[in-house]
Amino acid sequence: PLALGLYTVNAVYGDTITMPCRLEVPDGLMFGKWKYEMPNGSPVFIAFRSSTKKNVQYDDVPDYKDRLNLSENYTLSIKNARISDEKRFVCMLVTEDDVSEEPTIVKVFKQPSQPEILHQANFLETKKLQMLGECVARDSYPEGNVTWYKNGRVLQPMEGAVVINLQKIVNKSTGLFTMTSSLQYMPTKEDANAKFSCVVTYYGPSGQKTIQSEPVVFDVHYPTEKVTIQVLPQSSNIKEGDNITLKCSGNGNPPPQEFLFYIPGETEGIRSSDTYPMTDVRRNATGEYKCSLTDKSMMDSTTITVHYLDLQLTPSGEVTKQIGEALPVSCTISSSRNATVFWIKDNTRMQTSPSFSSLQYQDAGNYICATTLQEVEGLQKRKTLKLIVEGKPQIKMTKKTNTNKMSKTIICHVEGFPKPAVQWTVTGSGSIINKAKETKYVNGRFSSKIVIAPEENVTLTCIAENELERTVTSLNVSAISIPEYDEPEDRGDDNSEKVNDQAKLIVGIVVGLLLVALVAGVVYWLYVKKSKTASKHVDKDLGNIEENKKLEENNHKSET
Repeated sequence: PLALGLYTVNAVYGDTITMPCRLEVPDGLMFGKWKYEMPNGSPVFIAFRSSTKKNVQYDDVPDYKDRLNLSENYTLSIKNARISDEKRFVCMLVTEDDVSEEPTIVKVFKQPSQPEILHQANFLETKKLQMLGECVARDSYPEGNVTWYKNGRVLQPMEGAVVINLQKIVNKSTGLFTMTSSLQYMPTKEDANAKFSCVVTYYGPSGQKTIQSEPVVFDVHYPTEKVTIQVLPQSSNIKEGDNITLKCSGNGNPPPQEFLFYIPGETEGIRSSDTYPMTDVRRNATGEYKCSLTDKSMMDSTTITVHYLDLQLTPSGEVTKQIGEALPVSCTISSSRNATVFWIKDNTRMQTSPSFSSLQYQDAGNYICATTLQEVEGLQKRKTLKLIVEGKPQIKMTKKTNTNKMSKTIICHVEGFPKPAVQWTVTGSGSIINKAKETKYVNGRFSSKIVIAPEENVTLTCIAENELERTVTSLNVSAISIPEYDEPEDRGDDNSEKVNDQAKLIVGIVVGLLLVALVAGVVYWLYVKKSKTASKHVDKDLGNIEENKKLEENNHKSET
């Protein structure tokens, strides 16, 4: 590179400066020398090399002691480049007849350290011009320039809002520069998360370069402009028994630490921190809640609805009734919203609500009346009714001859609750028959069955007894050799509901047939009425036919 038409060597501070002698070595060269020029133009010789003796001599110049090296081709090297090495150096080649000179300009460059933002403000306040910090970049050569950035954009000076001052100080011993740029800044609320940084622009051997500082974010203080109240946990449905917290917040920085809470029914605000806890809320907590700053300058409100669900079951608990009695049952609810009610009997959901005009044994069981508010999670109620239907033992005895004609089956059909205990006896001997088999006890009914092959007529007695009464019924059974009328077995124990359904079906068929007969009769009557005149001759003929039939019948009787 050339500077003002002269050959220039660019060196990095601390590195080795290499300057070739750009002269052609002439014939008859005696020696070569290097010198540099003082600011006043006077020369200072620093190195000598003889072409004949091949020896090298370095002049006693303190700045270059132990730093110089002159090669055979008269290239001069200077170790550990300094700012003071920025000079005009001259290579000289001397013969007996001539002295040739070629100058070289040396330029030294030093990259500054990464800039730092020092003396940072603890926080910034809106509408106030204050010192944000100082950007410091050290040991630069030549001197550099400092630029401030906010969120990646250059901060331009603006009167009363952005004030920048740059100072450059040179170290006299090293010649290096330290740049310090201070920034005074008036922030706005939008600067709360702004990133501030500074960039140093400097020159190096290859041209202009930059180094950027680490970004810095400042805490920006600004007053509260709005107050907000909210309910925690955030849920649109609050139910009785919940624990909730009112939270009041202001959008200032730092946020307010104290507020006034206004509770329904209270005339004055309650001073508290930013939260107001409410435990085990009840339905009377429904209403409008407010909060404000302590100076009452700003306020916000919210409405809380506490959902509730009440259920009343009458009767409830354990209820004991007698078979055939009536039992009115009611399940009423009171709620903050429409609720659904359903019944469960013995873990099975019922299609309709229970109604007992005449209690039967199958009505006994565990009933649950349950209700829920579908919109409010977890709000449900239920109450239970344990219905016990009691009855004195009732007995019906049946008998039948088995298909093998060798034995008879005697069945004692028993109903009652609590379950009666059954005993069999034979009249005369009074002995207890222990070989009876019982069916499953369902809906207050069961059967006890014995199989016998009597050789003579006997009387069997079935005794059923529970806590309410003792019932005795007897049945005469003929010897197996004597034919007798076999009573059909009562299958109502397990099929009572099926029999009822069949009875209903038969009644329906009979009623239908009667209706059809009635319609047919009306039609026939109308037909007869219209055809009365036309049918007289036919009636006469039919009368003759009837007389002939009577004569034939009389003749047949006589012959008999």
